[in-house]
Amino acid sequence: MNDDAISTLRTDPTMATLLDRHDPYTERDWSEYERLCISIINQQLSTASAKAVKERVFDLLDHEVTPETVLEASEEKLRDAGLSRTKVDYVKNAALAFQRNDYTKSSLADCSDDEVISRLTEIKGVGDWTARMYLLFVLEREDVLPLGDLAVRRGIEQVYNDGEELTRAEMREIAEAWRPYRSVATRYIWAEYESG
Repeated sequence: MNDDAISTLRTDPTMATLLDRHDPYTERDWSEYERLCISIINQQLSTASAKAVKERVFDLLDHEVTPETVLEASEEKLRDAGLSRTKVDYVKNAALAFQRNDYTKSSLADCSDDEVISRLTEIKGVGDWTARMYLLFVLEREDVLPLGDLAVRRGIEQVYNDGEELTRAEMREIAEAWRPYRSVATRYIWAEYESG
């Protein structure tokens, strides 16, 4: 995270408190495909459930999570690790797509956020939310605000409105103060929400 992001986010006193309280940049450096698999696993699961399934899937694959190892793994073993039949299809679809196309950070560097979302959502099982997670975590785009994520919405409500409901328009208004570093702010919102 750069100094400009810190100084911009510190202009929001609530966000400044989160900056002092958390360090959301301790996650290990995942490969592009690993990170996409993590996002697919996380779809529509609580944080705790997603973490448990991810650990079992990664253990099953001896922490060598590549398109090749996923395609070689049997559906039965992936299901035993906690993936639904649908998510087994999704991680295998993603594996095939990664074998055919280049979704690396360097390859997508010149694509706009919308272009990246369009390319990724061509993969069956990768929707808008998953594509935005890719923008945020893999491509490290600095100004992504993933309001499709329940934890982000609940986190903003918790931090900015004492847990009371806010509309997405109200959340976007709050997030205006974070531009052009809404991705960075989002990581702090997640960290606060998950610590509660």
